[in-house]
Amino acid sequence: MPIGSLGRSKSGRHRDAAEEPQQPETSHDEELTSYLAALAPDADNETTASGFGSAQVYQLRLQLMANEQLKELAAERQTSPQALATEWVMQRLEWEARQRGH
Repeated sequence: MPIGSLGRSKSGRHRDAAEEPQQPETSHDEELTSYLAALAPDADNETTASGFGSAQVYQLRLQLMANEQLKELAAERQTSPQALATEWVMQRLEWEARQRGH
């Protein structure tokens, strides 16, 4: 049936449920689950409890070499590149605030 039919038969009427093709049961896709879990943020990141409930999001573009270095350092520290970059920015902001205070 063409894509544009949206569940209608050739006569223009909707098909009965009995006419619907039966979809086979899908098995649990471990690869998809793993991929989606990797994309999901860590449960303890950016929650109101950590002080980031109303955080501003910035996009950070790095050169390929810098990105690889960040990934390697984050892996060594058993954290994510995003968490490591955030930590560094927060440390630098604290340092800048101390410098202004003198």
